Amino acid sequence: MHLYPAFLKLHGRRVVVIGAGPVAASKLRGLLDAGADVTVVAPEWVAEAAAADVTRVEREFRPSDLDGAWLVVAAATPAVNREVARAAEARRVFVNAVDDPPNASLYLGGVVRRAGVTFAVSTDGRAPALAGLLREGLDAILPSGELERWLLEADRMRERWRAGQVPMEARRPELLDALIKLYARGTDDGGRQSAAATPGASTS
Repeated sequence: MHLYPAFLKLHGRRVVVIGAGPVAASKLRGLLDAGADVTVVAPEWVAEAAAADVTRVEREFRPSDLDGAWLVVAAATPAVNREVARAAEARRVFVNAVDDPPNASLYLGGVVRRAGVTFAVSTDGRAPALAGLLREGLDAILPSGELERWLLEADRMRERWRAGQVPMEARRPELLDALIKLYARGTDDGGRQSAAATPGASTS
């Protein structure tokens, strides 16, 4: 069974995190950066979680804690995660159970953000460490200054496509051609374009 990849708009929406240990604390920054209204429920807190700008509920988990939530992150013991998963399922709320695939209905990928572009890598919950390595590799090979140029060009062309009602199937080849033309001045002395700098080009 394949997972359905998606990017969530969490700004202003209630997200509940169960657990306030080191693993839970590592998830908070991404949620807060997305503008989520985060509530953390846990009887014990590490310093990093305690210092975060979240609503603190210092006690054991109760199913009613998930009322009104858009997303749940369970980073507690397996027994508590199972209870969280049951409560989330009853409320039709997706739950990410950290390193606990049987109790998760949502897996979070390794994320790379660069110049307004977001890449996420998932192993369908089988190997989070591998997803992390792939994320690091992707981060290392992405061009540091080119993505912003590509994104600006895509923005410019999108306005033209909308005005001209260009069909979706025609947009990708047009964009690739436009990105290649960005490098028209980056030819070598023989007039050959550098394949390494050209989108869509490959080298052996």
